[in-house]
Amino acid sequence: MEISGIITAIVIGTIIGVLGRLALPGRQHTGFLWTVAVGIAAALIGTAIAAGLGVADTGGIDWIELAIQIALAAGGVAAVERLKSHH
Repeated sequence: MEISGIITAIVIGTIIGVLGRLALPGRQHTGFLWTVAVGIAAALIGTAIAAGLGVADTGGIDWIELAIQIALAAGGVAAVERLKSHH
């Protein structure tokens, strides 16, 4: 993977992570780096799921793919919150 691909993954992951975090009610105590990490993972996994469903490459903005990614990020941030609260 080229450096531009890594930077793009970080930027998209940050956006997806923040959107996932905003989708959750209440205040989260998850740090920024965890939010970015969850966002990157959600973006990658969401793209794979969307590709499997055949909705990853549509004309214009891929709204279904984006919704899948945000939902995964919200679930990931919630899971990190639960794991952190048990320690």
